[in-house]
Amino acid sequence: MHSHPEAADTLIFGAMLYDGTGAPGVERDVALRDGRIAAIGNLSNWLAEEVIEAEGRALAPGFIDVHTHDDTHVIRSPQMLPKISQGVTTVVVGNCGISASPVSLKGDPPDPMNLLGEREAFQYPTFAAYVDAVNAAKPAVNVGALIGHTALRSNHMDDLKRAATGDEIAAMRAQLEEALMHGALGLSTGLAYGNAFAASTEEVASLAEPLAIAGALYTTHMRTEFDAILEAMEEAYHIGKHARVPVVISHLKCAGPSNWGRSAEVLASLEGARKYQPVGCDCYPYSRSSSTLDLKQVTGDIDITITWSTPHPEQAGKLIKDIAAEWGVSQQEAGKRLQPAGAVYHNMSEDDVRRILSHPATMVGSDGLPNDPLPHPRLWGAFPRVLGHYARDVALLPLEEAVRKMTGLSARRFGLTQRGEVHVGWHADLVLFDPAKVRDAATFEQPQQVAEGIDAVWVNGVLSYRDGQATGERAGHFVARGTRDAQVF
Repeated sequence: MHSHPEAADTLIFGAMLYDGTGAPGVERDVALRDGRIAAIGNLSNWLAEEVIEAEGRALAPGFIDVHTHDDTHVIRSPQMLPKISQGVTTVVVGNCGISASPVSLKGDPPDPMNLLGEREAFQYPTFAAYVDAVNAAKPAVNVGALIGHTALRSNHMDDLKRAATGDEIAAMRAQLEEALMHGALGLSTGLAYGNAFAASTEEVASLAEPLAIAGALYTTHMRTEFDAILEAMEEAYHIGKHARVPVVISHLKCAGPSNWGRSAEVLASLEGARKYQPVGCDCYPYSRSSSTLDLKQVTGDIDITITWSTPHPEQAGKLIKDIAAEWGVSQQEAGKRLQPAGAVYHNMSEDDVRRILSHPATMVGSDGLPNDPLPHPRLWGAFPRVLGHYARDVALLPLEEAVRKMTGLSARRFGLTQRGEVHVGWHADLVLFDPAKVRDAATFEQPQQVAEGIDAVWVNGVLSYRDGQATGERAGHFVARGTRDAQVF
């Protein structure tokens, strides 16, 4: 007697499945039905509306970009081409202390909140309003969100160049608690930036207290990534210990020439802390960083490329030293005249980038800046660069480990329930790519280029990108905080 064939919406035949756990690839068929993974195995007796012949290409969980500044972009440009074209199916917004909500501006957005847009981009006085706006926009990717410390400060303080008072901290905490009730993933800080630098460790530690009961986490763009980096890491560990919450160090790097070569020391600090508390980090696979122009970093010891300037838009794409020479002024003076502006800093060593990227505690995050007219290529290239350049071309890490750093590790750390791994019953966020061809095409000169070798991307079971083109289907939505896997930190 023949068993009746099972029916699926989509069948992917003959894929080399990398399930997101770090296990090596195995040949499998995968069936999708109603937005979920319906079956994994030999599915030759199944029927489906759509059949995809994988021909041995790699099938992985959709990539999770844990470090984005896509807060307003997921609403204003919901097709999210820079991310879906890399195989990214979920973005985490609200990093580095800056978030689009909850925000009530009194004037223009304070630096670096201006990375998320001009004043009119900030339309979400409550986190619930932001959640509604994301779902109404129907972005092509799922969206999880952190709450920014600098955003909270800007809501409740008249002067960001000082520490918050007890009353101000209480007001910020109340807003954070409300956001946590609506599914926020945690709190982020950007303590290196002028508008948060004056916050005391106590201010942040007190603000982080509500995270523990919620099962949320603390992520930080630390107070410095330059010479005092070990002290900045200690501050991050202290805040995590005090609030009894996991810590994620954002875009871990050794910035500045005097710091080059210190990644072994930095990772030893991370490993030491990991024996006593949950601590991890993310990084992007490039040796240059990008943010707003910070005059403290205009020292003349590294190259700095200007990516945008409000008073001098014509200088975008030029080195600050060349602009200074053209104007006949010092680099510091040129920097003052260019403000407000954005910049790419040539401030890391390749050896340090490799050591941090290959560490087992490191996740991949792009830190891309979607509103930048000349963005750092990480916005379009971070994930394929890890798969192509670092895993395949220089053999820094095995493919299954590269995939784990973009999927399973990230989902478990952030509490993105039933995502990040390929299991029956889990959400069908998937990417089919060619390990021999996958490659980042984005460069510093021409950053807005889709990656090669990303063949198909499904978000919640819906084919959203295929053969270099968005399909026009957008099946992403807001993802609330689920239960975090404490074992996997």
